[in-house]
Amino acid sequence: MRLGVARATSIVLLLALASASAGASGARPSVALTASPAHVELAGSGRETVRITNSGVDRVVLDVRRAGFALDVRGRPKIVAQRRSARSAAGWLSVRPHALALGPGATGGVTIASRLPSRAEPGDHDALVLLTTHRRVKGGVAVRMRMGIVVVVRAPGIVVRRVELDGLRVTRNGRLRLLELGIANRGNVTESIARENGTLSLFRDGRRIAKLRAEPRELRPQTRGVLQFLYRAAEPGPATAHVEVASDGSGRLLRRTFRVRL
Repeated sequence: MRLGVARATSIVLLLALASASAGASGARPSVALTASPAHVELAGSGRETVRITNSGVDRVVLDVRRAGFALDVRGRPKIVAQRRSARSAAGWLSVRPHALALGPGATGGVTIASRLPSRAEPGDHDALVLLTTHRRVKGGVAVRMRMGIVVVVRAPGIVVRRVELDGLRVTRNGRLRLLELGIANRGNVTESIARENGTLSLFRDGRRIAKLRAEPRELRPQTRGVLQFLYRAAEPGPATAHVEVASDGSGRLLRRTFRVRL
């Protein structure tokens, strides 16, 4: 059973790069994997099969395993130990098969199933299913690819949505300004902030000098992060920043005003 809220997300970690000559010539790469869907959402105990396609020219063998998953404060994904994530669903998952061999152009399936423990805390719990190619040496270069499929399991119960805004920080680099707005998800479901749902308007002497859009991101339950706004400072100096943020899953609009120096 699929949930209908979060946008598709996938992670590809290249542990070593193949020779650049194939890409430069326009030929098919030796290793190229895609997953459909790239983001699996399960409501309680359920299952879904993900289709893995090898569009490269070489046969690959993939190891399939579970892992913990987290986002850093700027929304970058990272693999974490299962025990370090209080809301990890990795221990609830099973995957079949544990190894998958794909010839050039072939497609195979990986079935992901969730089984909720008793007294599971309501809301979203996440994990990764990692597919890692066996180490290969080609042209003197060791090549290994790791692809992660994000899995979100929603345990039944009361859904709590509570997003709060914190401080605003300005980082300067020449004429470029990076404004980072602290944001906290104190609810129990993942919150998605689309580009059109996060705006920052800069004012000076009652005149608006810029309207900025946030970089889109997701915020996992019970985590903190930042929304990033980029501004090329045509007019450096003091300014007033008006911020408006709404998540995709909530109709609540959050507003804050800050005094900043650009």
